[in-house]
Amino acid sequence: MSEHRRKPPQPQGGGRAAARRGQSASSGRRAAPRGTNGSLSDTYGAGGDESPYEGRAATRRSAQRSTGTGGSRRRAAEPAGRGPGRGRGRPAPPGKKRFIDYPRAGKYGAMRWVPSWRQVTALFIGFFGCLVAAAGIGYAVVAVPNPAEAATAQNNVYYWSDGTQMVATGGEVNRQIIAYEKIPKAMRYAVMSAENKTFETDSGVDPMGIARAVVNMAKGGQTQGGSTITQQYVKNAMLDDQSQTLSRKVKELFISVKVGASVEKEDIMRGYLNTAYFGRGAYGLQAAARTYFGQDAEKLNPSQCAFLAAILKGATYYDPAGATSIDPSATPEANTKRATDRWRWILDEMVKDKRLSPGTRAKYEDFPQIERPRSNAQLSGQIGYLVDTAKGYILNNTDITPKQLEQGGYEIHTTFDKNKVKELEAAVNKVRKENIKPKLRPETDTHVQFGGASVNPKSGAIEAIYGGEDATKHFTNNADVTGAQVGSTFKPFVLAAAMTWGKRNPDLDEDQAQDERTIVSPKSLYSGKNNLKIRDYDRSIWTNEEGKEWLQANDGDESYGSPPKYQIDLREAMRVSANSAFVQLGMDVGLDRVKEAAIEAGLKKDSLTGTSFPSFSIGISDPSAIRMAGSYATFAASGKQNDPFSVSKVEYEGLTKFDHEEIASPKEAFTADVADNVTDVLKTVVDKGTGTSAQLTGREVAGKTGTTDGNKSAWFVGYTPQLSTAISMYRMDDDESNKNRTFLEMYGTGGQETIHGASFPAEIWHDYMEDALKNVPPKAFPEPQPIGVIVNDDPDPTPTPSAEESPEESPEPSPSPSESEPPIPSPTPSDKPCKNPFDPTCQDTGGTDTGGTDTGGTDGGVTPTPTEPVDDTRGNQNGGLFGGPAG
Repeated sequence: MSEHRRKPPQPQGGGRAAARRGQSASSGRRAAPRGTNGSLSDTYGAGGDESPYEGRAATRRSAQRSTGTGGSRRRAAEPAGRGPGRGRGRPAPPGKKRFIDYPRAGKYGAMRWVPSWRQVTALFIGFFGCLVAAAGIGYAVVAVPNPAEAATAQNNVYYWSDGTQMVATGGEVNRQIIAYEKIPKAMRYAVMSAENKTFETDSGVDPMGIARAVVNMAKGGQTQGGSTITQQYVKNAMLDDQSQTLSRKVKELFISVKVGASVEKEDIMRGYLNTAYFGRGAYGLQAAARTYFGQDAEKLNPSQCAFLAAILKGATYYDPAGATSIDPSATPEANTKRATDRWRWILDEMVKDKRLSPGTRAKYEDFPQIERPRSNAQLSGQIGYLVDTAKGYILNNTDITPKQLEQGGYEIHTTFDKNKVKELEAAVNKVRKENIKPKLRPETDTHVQFGGASVNPKSGAIEAIYGGEDATKHFTNNADVTGAQVGSTFKPFVLAAAMTWGKRNPDLDEDQAQDERTIVSPKSLYSGKNNLKIRDYDRSIWTNEEGKEWLQANDGDESYGSPPKYQIDLREAMRVSANSAFVQLGMDVGLDRVKEAAIEAGLKKDSLTGTSFPSFSIGISDPSAIRMAGSYATFAASGKQNDPFSVSKVEYEGLTKFDHEEIASPKEAFTADVADNVTDVLKTVVDKGTGTSAQLTGREVAGKTGTTDGNKSAWFVGYTPQLSTAISMYRMDDDESNKNRTFLEMYGTGGQETIHGASFPAEIWHDYMEDALKNVPPKAFPEPQPIGVIVNDDPDPTPTPSAEESPEESPEPSPSPSESEPPIPSPTPSDKPCKNPFDPTCQDTGGTDTGGTDTGGTDGGVTPTPTEPVDDTRGNQNGGLFGGPAG
């Protein structure tokens, strides 16, 4: 029989025997069954079937023979995709074994990719072994920190806008290492009760705390630090790397484990308290004791120790002096409350932990007396205010943390112009020296404060500020902190709203009136009558919460215009600063739109107060000088608004960490037509109105005076096309330990009967701007295009004096002109009697003023976010005739 003769195909299946027969057949020969004598004729049965049984050795030989030359020729004849002897869906014959059987041989579908239990076990053992090896290496290479080498820092270098150095500060290290024996027991116990109750017995590491921190960072959440005193000590000592990264956390973990295993608890506590940062530039307990209490650490009592333990939670929010340059919510009042609550809690916890006796605790019911901050001599004068403004901007607009900034090493390029800063300070000092005499007039000339800011309209760069007499003595930055109400300097936002959205139609319901409006022209007519009844847009008389009619007073109880309507146009109303006209205009437009216009111009929402009361339109809000200068700069720039900023670039070790040009985003707050018409109206105020004392030689000036009821604050805000400047003046007790500080009246201050925006604020503005622009070529404002329609011309829906509005029939808390009095002509600079030599038209006041609320603030580009709700009730208090500040 031929060697190549093949057996007919066998049925599929048949089990293992059939598989073996298939392998034998594929070899080109037939295996003889057991018991045969090897005869070729005996290899077939009667039906030509193979013997049902073959041995293992025969199977192996058959498989080996299938790899020979004969088998190769036969395989060459097989169809593509099927090997010799292989049935459909059957695996290939076993070949050489792999070192790692993955994907797994002999498995089908998804099971080929499921590792076996042996593979899983081997993988786990290998991974665990690598971790142990890495941990061993990490543990071996990390070094235990040395307290004497920790807490080093570098200076931050601040530069003027021209690139010259302003000051190098912020990196000085106020620290002195003290021995463990000089650390009071009360201090150690206070820290343990507050931070780590199990410090004396734990291993120094909180695995769950580390896991939470790692998971939180992996999720992109807020970074977290170590929770034990040992971990915090390690964190404080690793000042070479303050980044919140996973690698740093792992490094901290290794060091903490090593410190916990190799360092005595006394040394850990000593190292922690000698390296911890207590605020005010104080590193370590000894420096903190000298800074806050003026004594050595070993003399601290339990109450003082509890306070220092409280401040370890974060000096920004627990230092009673406050830190509004970092966070506007960190006011002295808020910080004092937080510190007091935590101080009291720590003392109580010490009693619970049996680390302080109840009798000793009972001795300390009053919060300890804290010394006021002592500033670096380099930060005296205006430099400290400039540095605070720049720091606040950095911390609120970059990823740089307070801790990193304290560590130093940054090059900070500010927008401050050295000459303009000096000129602004000189202008304030001139007025103060010539007019403010606290020894001569102690009842009226004490506690007088000035604030100022100058902003470039084109870019929003803050070029100069005046924060107070001396940053090392007066700690509130008057340029960057809200508190003083702005009075009638708010009226331009009402006019801008009227020319942007228009007045509502009184004949329509509220929803329709919001959509159908009439754009208002500066020539529109409104009543300038004193004690005017204020109406909502639908002509209903506005009443306060007591049901009393709202009667708006003008300064000096004067009416403007001719009876019986006393109508004047809005340009004239702005020139003489008539409250009644702008309060009614605000009601016609809608106070929500007035608020929107102020925010669009650049004021911060949180600084706007009394937004639901008519007096909102005449300035009961208290933005900072920086924000007022920035918002008027929007008008100077024909409606383009730039957020004020004080830092142009920050560099660290040659790398740029922040560049303002990358985030600069000017927007169109108003159309050029609206902004230029506002400017044109404000030019009238300076040319022949209440602001004539601010006129500059050979330059066009637009501006507005502002004075509040009770004569508690006065403003002048004005601009040229190249520079916008705001000046504020007020009286406030500078004792920051006084929790009930209020604004004081300025009647008689500086020898003046009253203080108005046109007096000392306008004088300072004038002197400064003359010097600041002396080398800048004059530039004209854009010519305004006609805008809007003349409303209230004919007919006149605006309330006008009538029989029902006569003084005899209207309840008015203060005197008003009677019907029998002669008509009151519209005043002009030549015919209005002047009580103030700086004010040719007799400035206006009237309205409501509660003294403002000093809630801090971080302008200069910094968006304030006060935690306390804004008081929205001040605008409805009885300030004369239910009015508000004006002027």
